[in-house]
Amino acid sequence: MAASSKARVQRKRQANAPAHVKRKMVSSHLSDALREKYGVRTARVCKGDTVVILRGNEDIRGTEAKVLDVFTDTGRVSIEGITINQADGTATVRPIHASNLVIVKINDEDPWRMDALENKKEAKQ
Repeated sequence: MAASSKARVQRKRQANAPAHVKRKMVSSHLSDALREKYGVRTARVCKGDTVVILRGNEDIRGTEAKVLDVFTDTGRVSIEGITINQADGTATVRPIHASNLVIVKINDEDPWRMDALENKKEAKQ
């Protein structure tokens, strides 16, 4: 089945995708140094990674901080220190879409993830 060119159909397929597909949608580009090291352009964003915000309001653009939580259902990420005020004045996390981020430091505590990155590099050679 061919991919649809209609934006509403793409949004529907993304929203109704199963969890194992949505997991892959929460990925970001790697920084130039990491791209050189691992030989891949993108990686899945995980809790503990350090990211830089590329797109968004001027007050958050260029911020480098750790990832606190990953929301696979919406494809967004909460980042340390990035909050938004609610109507009652309380601050809450501000979800940012993963495509607007660049990973600058990978959380290497997960051995399975590190093996997967190394295997991808070996496969390309």
